[in-house]
Amino acid sequence: MSNKYGENSNVIWTDKKRILGMPISFTRYSLVEKPGDWSKIFIKSGILSTTIEEVNLYRIYDIKIHQSLGQKIFGVGTITLCSNDITTPVMELWNIKKPYEIRNLLAQKIEEARDEKGVRIGEVY
Repeated sequence: MSNKYGENSNVIWTDKKRILGMPISFTRYSLVEKPGDWSKIFIKSGILSTTIEEVNLYRIYDIKIHQSLGQKIFGVGTITLCSNDITTPVMELWNIKKPYEIRNLLAQKIEEARDEKGVRIGEVY
């Protein structure tokens, strides 16, 4: 099936940046994979002028979740992704619904992408 991300790509997850728990912003987050080729996370923002940021999942090496008291009240949180991508070393998914479930989904898809590409991230002690 063809969609805006390309031929045979699958949208795994999508959400909008939320304000007071409601998806009323012009920032959209998407987790997309093209089986056997690539898996990426996209941030599309803007209405008249649009900016799209993307990072290959296998490049992400750290995930952090932050939830302020206000975010907890509205059931949202912010996920920060650190990557070795030159143009987007830090990607923040602001005020998304079910941040812990999405963090687990991202961690799983990141490991799958690394295994598929044969990439390992080493740690220095």
